[in-house]
Amino acid sequence: MTDRRYNEEEVAAIFRAAAEGSQAPAPQRSRDDGLTLTDLQGIGREVGIAPEAVAQAAHALDIRGQNTSPTLLGLPIGVRRTIMLNRWLTDAEWDLLVVQLREAFDARGAVRSHGSLREWRNGNLYALLEPTPSGHRLRLGTVKGDARASIVGGLTMLGATAAVIITSLVGHQMGNAFPGIAFLGVAGLGLITAGALRLPRWARLRAEQMEAIAARLTDAAPTAPPSAAR
Repeated sequence: MTDRRYNEEEVAAIFRAAAEGSQAPAPQRSRDDGLTLTDLQGIGREVGIAPEAVAQAAHALDIRGQNTSPTLLGLPIGVRRTIMLNRWLTDAEWDLLVVQLREAFDARGAVRSHGSLREWRNGNLYALLEPTPSGHRLRLGTVKGDARASIVGGLTMLGATAAVIITSLVGHQMGNAFPGIAFLGVAGLGLITAGALRLPRWARLRAEQMEAIAARLTDAAPTAPPSAAR
């Protein structure tokens, strides 16, 4: 972690956690566009924050990662999170993680192995355990497939509506085509609305579930090197 550089927002989050609610310092970025853990610990000493507290807060920030949401028309159509563990999960820990995933998402899912890679998948919902030079990385992700299909279907119908309108205007048949145009337009808007209304609440729930998984991993103790772990 010593080579990891933290930006201003991450630095503020680390010192808030390390100081446990006290006023945290606001250091400037280094010339390399970030501060290392050693830099942060030095700043912490100057304001009375123990280096161990800073390291623990930085580790928690690293392991929890960040949510990213693929969007469609500005709406969160999916949720993804990458959790850098910076350690190696044992076979037993992976099995326990699968149990936690099943409980968190209320889904049985299927477990697969590809060499050193581990995968748990339930439809569009997945958890991928992958090796990195510093330990395992866990990638969680999902997509709201039915809402995406509804929105895409609605957009297709609106496109068809526009095509019918243009054709009717050119052929001077607007009056005869109006009922069909109205039906296509209303149906298209209805599909888009039905899909869009479900997305914000669903995305929040999935993000909270992934955060719970990350929080459990944050509290786990370091384990053995790759030779003794998956």
